Amino acid sequence: MSKRTPPFNALHAFVVTARHLNLTLAADELCVTQGAVSRQIATLEAYLGFSLFQRHARGLVLTPQGQHYLPEVKTAFDLLLSVTQKACRENAVIRLKAPTCAMRWLVPQLMKLETEHPEIHVSLTTTTAHAVDFKTENFDAAIVFAEQPLPENQGYKLFGEVISPVIAPHLIEQMGKKDGELDLSPFTFLHPTQDQRDWKLWLTSNTNHAFTMRKNQHFDTMDLAISAAIQGFGVAMADISLIEEDSRMKRLVRPFAESVKTGAAYYLCTPQNPPQLTQYRTFLSWFCHDANAGP
Repeated sequence: MSKRTPPFNALHAFVVTARHLNLTLAADELCVTQGAVSRQIATLEAYLGFSLFQRHARGLVLTPQGQHYLPEVKTAFDLLLSVTQKACRENAVIRLKAPTCAMRWLVPQLMKLETEHPEIHVSLTTTTAHAVDFKTENFDAAIVFAEQPLPENQGYKLFGEVISPVIAPHLIEQMGKKDGELDLSPFTFLHPTQDQRDWKLWLTSNTNHAFTMRKNQHFDTMDLAISAAIQGFGVAMADISLIEEDSRMKRLVRPFAESVKTGAAYYLCTPQNPPQLTQYRTFLSWFCHDANAGP
């Protein structure tokens, strides 16, 4: 063996064994067999040319050479551990899962997070699913849409779903009036579900608005319905938190002030044993307290 390449696994085994002075305990910490630890120590002793331990009935004792050698080896390993942990903290990537329907709200939030905390790196995975199983899915956090309230120990509520009609600004000029109020009846009604429940809920809650939904178009997600509304395809029922950026940029307007709470909400969920990193705690704190959550 070249003297330029010390047996690093054997050095680690030496440091752990010297701490316990017991092969069984050292083997448990290293997750190897007792025999494997003995072989590692023997390899290092052969490399060094002197013995590190004396075997006694009650356990191990460091030889004088071993006592002299240990402090600097331990210091070197502590330094390796420290710089490695620092590198992990500085380059840690938070794996976030989120439903596509939340993208209109989430992307501006991630942009703000990057501006305020450039040290935090988020790897985003989108899905059409509205649930996450941390036991089988490799994510550090997930945004979940739930139609029923989640218990506090299962997720932090980001914002509740509050819906209202939205339409492209240029279509407002084409809207006629019926009995003195804006009439949506001539437009195509855009639905994120086949049962049209969002529109039905809003109309039931606002009986002063009577529209006839003559033309209807259904989409798989609310995000697709909102995108169609931006392009002038028709009028959509949208979560006002999701279209906040679209409203600010004048891509969509709300023809009516009335809104309805559906009882559903978006939650930030974490695994039972989340990463113990400073960036991760900052990420959670930012989303739970600093993000511009809606109603």
